[in-house]
Amino acid sequence: MTSRPRVPPFTVETARQKVQAAEDGWNTRDPERVALAYSEDSVWRNRSIFLTGRAEIIKFLTAKWEQELDYALRKALWAFDDNRIAVRFQYEFHNPAGLWYRSYGNELWAFDEYGLMMRREASINDVAIDRDQRRIFGPRTEDEHGKDLPLH
Repeated sequence: MTSRPRVPPFTVETARQKVQAAEDGWNTRDPERVALAYSEDSVWRNRSIFLTGRAEIIKFLTAKWEQELDYALRKALWAFDDNRIAVRFQYEFHNPAGLWYRSYGNELWAFDEYGLMMRREASINDVAIDRDQRRIFGPRTEDEHGKDLPLH
């Protein structure tokens, strides 16, 4: 079994690192790479979609990023304990028709002893925005790590 960096039990520092690593991974928009952070039998709820296993995760992310173009994400640690982390996030994208959105959400994560996410539950709401209202442009720079997300 391959282990991921930052394994439970989490500290404030390792939980923050885990959240930043997840943000960095998702900002690659590479489904194969992102899926490696999840256990082989990982279970997800993403909005109203339920998934099980890496193959389904890869298929889901592939379809997601075919529709959510120029996707850029920010995550922030909300809370943690032994092997669980709660995050808040925002991401922006435009669809193939050129309409822009900012999505707001919360995720609950549970990890196995190897640091792989074995459960992910995501609640997400989309808000239509004008292109000039964008505030998320690509992955964070190093000096932006740890900065909080504005609410509105």
